[in-house]
Amino acid sequence: MAEKKNFIMRIDAATHKALEKWAADEFRSINGQVEYLLHKALQEAGRLNNVSQQKKQNEQKNK
Repeated sequence: MAEKKNFIMRIDAATHKALEKWAADEFRSINGQVEYLLHKALQEAGRLNNVSQQKKQNEQKNK
């Protein structure tokens, strides 16, 4: 499994409440829902492949 990074994110109470309900509706934690949404947005924007390619390039440089 890929290493996960931690970071702090501040959101307003209304957004948090909406995320909380949406996550519960899909049987996810709020963190899991945010991660899912970010992953989906990256895929739709065509940026996920760029992230994967950059990671591979960095790993090859570190060898």
